[in-house]
Amino acid sequence: MRYFVIAGEASGDLHGAYLVEQIRLADKDADIEGWGGDLMKSQGVRIHKHIRDLAFMGFVDVAKNLSTIFANIKLVKQQIAGYKPDALLLVDYPGFNFRIAKWAKKQGFKVLYFISPNVWAWKSNRVYKVRDDTDRMYTILPFEKAFYAKYGIEVEYFGHPLVDVVSAYKAKNIDDFRKEHNLPDKPIIATMAGSRRQEISRMLPVMLEVAKSFPQYEFLITGAPAIDRSFYEQFLVNKPDNVELLFNSTYEILAHSEAGLVTSGTATLEAALFGVPQVVCYKSDAFSVFIARQVSRFSGVKYISLVNLILDKPSVRELIQDDLTVQNATDELANIVKGGARRTYIEADYAELSGKVGERGVYRRIAEDMIGRIARSTM
Repeated sequence: MRYFVIAGEASGDLHGAYLVEQIRLADKDADIEGWGGDLMKSQGVRIHKHIRDLAFMGFVDVAKNLSTIFANIKLVKQQIAGYKPDALLLVDYPGFNFRIAKWAKKQGFKVLYFISPNVWAWKSNRVYKVRDDTDRMYTILPFEKAFYAKYGIEVEYFGHPLVDVVSAYKAKNIDDFRKEHNLPDKPIIATMAGSRRQEISRMLPVMLEVAKSFPQYEFLITGAPAIDRSFYEQFLVNKPDNVELLFNSTYEILAHSEAGLVTSGTATLEAALFGVPQVVCYKSDAFSVFIARQVSRFSGVKYISLVNLILDKPSVRELIQDDLTVQNATDELANIVKGGARRTYIEADYAELSGKVGERGVYRRIAEDMIGRIARSTM
């Protein structure tokens, strides 16, 4: 069968690649085109638009790039119409993908959506977009299936796919890792400043200042795959000696880290699944944060990190906007390194988290369900 996959960010490229891998195992003759990144390309997807040209963050950034976004929408519609896939597989990226879903349904294409937008955190009437504009939604958070059921909408939950990704990863020996990157024999702090330029420019300077208070640790920055090294270098001109930037090493860093400074997003769950106690950091433009806080007041959502959302309690400390200061981040990091006051509690919470996010085989179960639905609709 023919599949057109759209992912617009680094995390979507990761999930899209693993999903495509399982689709190819179940559908040997699958023909797949789409929008994504290097990981999807490595699985044989013919990429028409790369994620480096698609990631816009916050209301202000989106507003500045509206002409580009509308041009992209027009372009992808033309590509889908020309390719005529048996199904459109949309991966996260809701602001863009739901526009495409609405159009695609009207054109008669099968629309399968992987990773639900956070409708439970925004206006609940957005759940009806899922009902009206998709043929099936595949959720990745354990509480989402019950949320949709309150509105009479059936969705699928097969577990969180990061369980597959993390459990399949085989890390190098710590000594080999240090030798490969010429690193000193110090415990490691994962320094995850985000995957987009706006995130990095706001989070990384704070994290670099924190590193100055922990000379006994090596702070390893996880370079985002869609961001050039030159972008980071402007922040690293006067970096502390105990800071290094590594690309293509995120999981290797997490596998060997004692603790982490982690930008809110998928990375918070990745760190948790690797067992890395973390301080969650987030800072955006003032307008975006104002809107988000107003929405959270009405939705009742209390947390921004996936760890706390899934556990429904404040397990890891979240430093948001004005709370994200060098002093606060320094104090919290001291609490979670070995010997820190909160480390044992977080480790116990991570054990509870593992029981909530499902067992291995998530991508396989999703891919098989998708293929079955597409096959039935084409009979």
